Amino acid sequence: MEGATPASAYRPEMRDLRELSALAAPVALVQVGLLSMGAVDTVMVGRVSAADLAAVALGNLYFFMCAIFGMGILFALDPVISQAVGARDEEGVARGVQRGCLLALGLSVVAMVLLVPTAPLLGLARQPEEVIPIAARYCHGLILGVFPFYAFGVFRQSLQAMGRVRPIVVTVVCANAVNVLLNWLLVFGNAGAPALGAVGSAWATTLSRWFMIALLTVVAWSELSPSLWPVRREAFLRAPLVRFLAVGAPIGAQQWLEFGVFGAAGLLMGMMGTVAVASHQVALQLAAMTFMIPVGVAQATSVVVGQRVGREDPSGARRAVGAGLAVATAFMTFTAAMFLALPGPLARLFSDDPIVVAAAAALLPIAGVFQVFDGLQVAAAGALRGVGDTRVPMLLNLVGFWAVGLPTSIVLGYVLDRGPTGIWWGLAVGIGVVAVMLLHRIRRRFGRALVRLVLDD
Repeated sequence: MEGATPASAYRPEMRDLRELSALAAPVALVQVGLLSMGAVDTVMVGRVSAADLAAVALGNLYFFMCAIFGMGILFALDPVISQAVGARDEEGVARGVQRGCLLALGLSVVAMVLLVPTAPLLGLARQPEEVIPIAARYCHGLILGVFPFYAFGVFRQSLQAMGRVRPIVVTVVCANAVNVLLNWLLVFGNAGAPALGAVGSAWATTLSRWFMIALLTVVAWSELSPSLWPVRREAFLRAPLVRFLAVGAPIGAQQWLEFGVFGAAGLLMGMMGTVAVASHQVALQLAAMTFMIPVGVAQATSVVVGQRVGREDPSGARRAVGAGLAVATAFMTFTAAMFLALPGPLARLFSDDPIVVAAAAALLPIAGVFQVFDGLQVAAAGALRGVGDTRVPMLLNLVGFWAVGLPTSIVLGYVLDRGPTGIWWGLAVGIGVVAVMLLHRIRRRFGRALVRLVLDD
């Protein structure tokens, strides 16, 4: 009967934990490496001025509001390719990769156009006047890096689904070194380069993204070339592309909803002033750094679940779900304790402005409270993505984040005048609601038959 699978069916065995960890460790390292590039931007620009730091916060917020839906669409490569790998369907893998490349090109055009009107839209959102011009130039500096951003996503998701993560790790490590150098040159004007502040950080990011896609293509060519060449005519057929979008669009919407609620919180902070939005950026950067580990666990869970579904092993798929939830929860319990114990020293890593540090330190204990729930909800979403279940999780995110979390932030932050801490407590409530609903969804979805997702007739 649907939903009747006992809880013991999700209890992982040691071999399940080993298989998940073998993939999750390098994937999580990649996640941390990618986010550390943004952390370097924040640390370096935070030494310029509070206005430049706030501009990076708003600029990144606007960039990802434009780009994250497309990122989510490409996450459909997880179930499509991992299940094809499990079924030993090499043609299915190749068609998936080529469809991802085609969609990356189209999504790049859309995101680049959306980045143009940054200034008027931030003005409509009532952001600080001294920050808007800098944030707009920051976003314009990111435009030329949109295509390599999406293309890297396609290659990365494809390689992860194949279980080939080493080339991605090598690329991200090298890209971090390049990004540090470019920031040092363009933010501060060293070695004769112009001192561009926040805008220089944007150009450093764009150049680093082109470096990443070029290096990954070279390093992983032996793994990627069979899927890239020859071109499969079936990859461009309309019906399979529509089915791909039917899986990916809800993932994109889900990620947009989750990121969007933090973005909306950032805009609410911006209405409170430059210090509020700068402190929000510092606290969010720290929370995001720790969040990258369960994000990596979630992606690994999606891949392992997909591969086991592809090879018709439903019991193994359920145990992989349990392994993902256990690992994510254990790590986030540790980071929660760290945020609760050391808010001040952690905040000082990202800013030397005592007012910004004090404001950020007040937010970090709240982040510590929602860490465990955040790990649970992202791992649960990854498990559901592994079986192609994307529409219901999107709706659950809508309810938890937008119908519960954001209204609670507004009431606490503005109506009850709790300020920035009130806004973050609202986020904590929303994350907790989403986590509980997704765990219930797992029991229902994995209680049914688990069959492979096939795009082609």
